[in-house]
Amino acid sequence: MGHPIRHVVHQGPVLAGMGGLVVSAMTQRFRGKPARTEVPGRVYSATVPPRPADLVADYVRWAGGDPRAWQGRVPPHLFPQWGFGLLNKTLAGIAYPVAKALNGGCRMVIHADIPAGQPLQLEAQLVEVDDDGRRAILTQRLETRLTDGTPLLTADLRVFIPLGGGGDAPRGPRKPKPAVPVDAREVAWLRFRPDDGFRFACLTGDFNPVHWIGPYAKAAGFGRTIQHGFGTLARALEALTTQAWAGDTRRLKAVDVRFTKPVKLPAKVGVYTRGQDLFVGTAAGGAAHLIGTFQTTEETPHE
Repeated sequence: MGHPIRHVVHQGPVLAGMGGLVVSAMTQRFRGKPARTEVPGRVYSATVPPRPADLVADYVRWAGGDPRAWQGRVPPHLFPQWGFGLLNKTLAGIAYPVAKALNGGCRMVIHADIPAGQPLQLEAQLVEVDDDGRRAILTQRLETRLTDGTPLLTADLRVFIPLGGGGDAPRGPRKPKPAVPVDAREVAWLRFRPDDGFRFACLTGDFNPVHWIGPYAKAAGFGRTIQHGFGTLARALEALTTQAWAGDTRRLKAVDVRFTKPVKLPAKVGVYTRGQDLFVGTAAGGAAHLIGTFQTTEETPHE
């Protein structure tokens, strides 16, 4: 695998979408933010061309998978690459400080194989806002279909925005920090390189500077660059496929995760399961960077 910087030429829609959010944030600073955010919001639609085969193969290799196992198909966890450009439009002009937005997690429901070499029809919408005065959690939905309308993937993304207010509800006792259960089963270990944030950005277009510019990440309070949450998820799912499902790339039907602690680069973290629960963390009983659940083809996803 060559350096994925060559794939930046395919990331125009994501970069344009990020530029639109920057403009929206600047507009909020100088003109003030809107009084409220209406949900459900406007539906944005687009048809995107097929994913380049070499980009898909390099992405799978980066995630620790085997491109041959995805022959003729596109991994559903690559959806940020084709969806972020449209999803970013759902946040433009909202009544929240988008400059402070953090990726809180996501839910994917896989309806059918995503075929390689075919254009995709997308719809993106802001569907829910949970605001308690201290933070807002915004849920965006991305529907991916074939151009004939066949559903392929539904992805819900949760965007966390700190507000700094006290809220009306009294504060309860401090919640324990998310941890990997002591009885969780170790599936694999993941090694992230110092430049893996930049590599993932080249593969997906998500060039948020906290992932690849050290001084910026330090100024933002992370100490050093951090891995994308979706990059951690992609590595975890490919580890499950390889180590727990004997390479069966069709086993996963749904996954719902929260990104609970940034993975600071470089890093070595483990993938753990307990039944249908999924964790990425430092050790069984240790701090968790990702927690969630998954369903396989032997089960029915919760719609």
